[in-house]
Amino acid sequence: MDTPTLVSLPLPMTTALLCAVLAGLVWWLNLGPQRANAFFAGFFGLGAMTSFLVGLRFGFGAEKLIPLQRMLPLFIGPLLYLGFVSLTVEKRHVFRLALLHLGAPLVLIALFFVISNNFLTLDLAISASYAIYCIAMFLLWRRGPDAFIHAPVNVTGNVSSWLLRGIGFLAFILVLDSAIAIDFALTGGAYASQLISYGTVPMVFLLLATLITLPMVFSRSSAAPYPKAAPQTDDAELLTRLEKLMEDHQLYLEPNITVQRLARRLSVPARDVSSAVNRVQGTNMSQFVNRFRLAHAARLLADTDQSVAMIATQSGFMSRSNFYREFKRVYGQAPIEYRASGKQRSDAVVQPLKSDVAQAQSS
Repeated sequence: MDTPTLVSLPLPMTTALLCAVLAGLVWWLNLGPQRANAFFAGFFGLGAMTSFLVGLRFGFGAEKLIPLQRMLPLFIGPLLYLGFVSLTVEKRHVFRLALLHLGAPLVLIALFFVISNNFLTLDLAISASYAIYCIAMFLLWRRGPDAFIHAPVNVTGNVSSWLLRGIGFLAFILVLDSAIAIDFALTGGAYASQLISYGTVPMVFLLLATLITLPMVFSRSSAAPYPKAAPQTDDAELLTRLEKLMEDHQLYLEPNITVQRLARRLSVPARDVSSAVNRVQGTNMSQFVNRFRLAHAARLLADTDQSVAMIATQSGFMSRSNFYREFKRVYGQAPIEYRASGKQRSDAVVQPLKSDVAQAQSS
């Protein structure tokens, strides 16, 4: 049986289509500030263009596009990293970071044409770029979910998890691209077509999984005006003010509430809010906000007959699975069990009262 080639199995074209759809999706979703959407959309858009060029080259022999196809991957790591890091810094710092991380590949490309003009050198630079940004993203992940102060509070943990997936993705394409580069160095690319075909299969499944799960985690944003920031306070006083703000305005019911918005309502830096919660209560901001949401949900479970799904939504949870998981972690019971046990406790109080009335009547 003949080995399948890219002509009969155009997987890069499938990858290009999926990346293009994801580029549009992340632009539409609420990943945080619009700059994060732009970087992530650029990342998937670049992936779509790169995959399309790979398909044209190996599937249809478009050799003239080789220089462009070999250079574009230099921007993949920077765009992915900038998407995540833009959720951790103020807007005024983003331009400098973008200039640094997107400017470096341009300098490398210029040096390539001036000094080397050897594609093996460019392949080494691409592999080094993937490795460097794997390390940079790992260091960012180690800072924990509360580092993502510009992401919605209830998805900071999810952002941290997606960051790990991004590291895994870069590591995967590092291995795949290195294998292809070695093949070109040793055999002139005799097995490149097969390596790309078989290496693209897991990538297609990964992109499909991303396409399905992203909308479940993130939703479209609802913008809100922010007041001006001013002086800092100590942890205990800041936490008291934060709790009062949450209780008085029920901000925890807003699914897209961010640390940045809470901080501006309190007129303090966002990092001070996260640090105060961490030091005083030993929890992160997501758990802190969820504490108010869960208390609200527990009241609704006890006092109403609304469905658990409706209560989860009304309490500020965008993910039903996250609501179930957090509720059981805090209360030690699933929401339905909590509601049932509450009714049992209520019956236990009512029954003695009824027997007391009966005894009084008989006497």
